[in-house]
Amino acid sequence: MFNRKLLAALTGLALSASLSLALSPALAQTGASEGMTDMPLAMLQGLDKVTARVVTLEAPVGQTVSFGSLRITARACREASPVEPPESAAFLEIREEHPDEATEALFSGWMFASSPALSALEHPVYDVWVIDCK
Repeated sequence: MFNRKLLAALTGLALSASLSLALSPALAQTGASEGMTDMPLAMLQGLDKVTARVVTLEAPVGQTVSFGSLRITARACREASPVEPPESAAFLEIREEHPDEATEALFSGWMFASSPALSALEHPVYDVWVIDCK
């Protein structure tokens, strides 16, 4: 039989962890970035799942880079100050272009280097994630 105090403590810990994970992207999307420094370059990594090709991309903030049929624009790249735990986050807009078709918006939001699965691009052929800001 479970100890009720232990069960209550574990439940509270799990609730606290899930709330902090749920609120982290919301705080970042509202611009809450105390202790973060704007950087001019987002370092990204892309995976082509068909060919297993991995590419490192340098995406200057405000410019569009290509990876396969994807067009990736970094709108911001922020890095934690040296006294904080290491973290890099980039606000990315990712579109897919096909010949003779309209451009399709696939992703718009913050991606975090320390938690790539938290806010990820979902695409059958490509994966893109943030490595660092420089």
